Amino acid sequence: MRLAMIGLGRMGLNMSVRLVRGGHQVVGFAPSEETRSRAARAGVRKSASLEDAVRRLRAPRLVWLMIPAGQPVWEAVDRLAGLLSPGDLVVDGGNSRYKDASRHSRVLAERGISFMDVGVSGGVWGLKEGYCLMAGGAQKDFRRLEPLLKTLAAKDGYALAGPVGAGHFTKMVHNGIEYALMQGYAEGLSLLRGSPFKIDLAKMCRLWNRGSVVRSWLLELAQEALRKDPKLKGLRGWVADSGEGRWTVLDAVELGIPAPAITLSLYERFRSRMRDSFQNKVLAALRQEFGGHAVRKSR
Repeated sequence: MRLAMIGLGRMGLNMSVRLVRGGHQVVGFAPSEETRSRAARAGVRKSASLEDAVRRLRAPRLVWLMIPAGQPVWEAVDRLAGLLSPGDLVVDGGNSRYKDASRHSRVLAERGISFMDVGVSGGVWGLKEGYCLMAGGAQKDFRRLEPLLKTLAAKDGYALAGPVGAGHFTKMVHNGIEYALMQGYAEGLSLLRGSPFKIDLAKMCRLWNRGSVVRSWLLELAQEALRKDPKLKGLRGWVADSGEGRWTVLDAVELGIPAPAITLSLYERFRSRMRDSFQNKVLAALRQEFGGHAVRKSR
């Protein structure tokens, strides 16, 4: 198949390379000439603009977006609505808010253009191992996209989750679960490290991945990180959040469905980024005021 990949960052470029290796023709666009040239060296046909990428395709055309969520996707969809023709298909494969999908689908449908949202998981390892792909859209559009999904995915690693929006909703919840799993591993390994025993953490991660009920790819990654730096001296305990964890918690509240582990794991990420936080100062002040307890003064 032939498609345009808009966005050639870590995910977009690796996906493009995997598609090229699978026999597909990929026209790629990114704002940076350096990025476009790097993609060209990997077999991606570079284009100078979004308009140029569309011109290089034959109808019916397929355009896959791998760009930051929010305004960049909205702007790209609006521009594509004026560039594409009835029968063409736009895919948003980024970490977009699932509620945006219905708006994008409506804008494109007015021009006879189809839309699908595809949640993509696999990170930087996806190029080698394949991706997990969660699609939302019409069955006919899914069948049209399926040859690309087969090439991108790990074995049996793609599915139609439901109508437009279901792909990104599923990916959002997937990321929320990921937050909670990572928090669980972090707490458990911290307990092992603080024990009275000299436990080799990398060795335990490897052991747990041999038949244990907590085995996972995340644990393999923990093993590798601890093998390279057993005390993780090269890292600060500062943890970012991508936004999908926040959306998961917000939707849990909106739906009235309790998700305490996911919510707490998100708050722990917030806490990791606070140094000498005001809330802890309030706690210290209250203990001093009501009980005369000792406090540590700021320098």
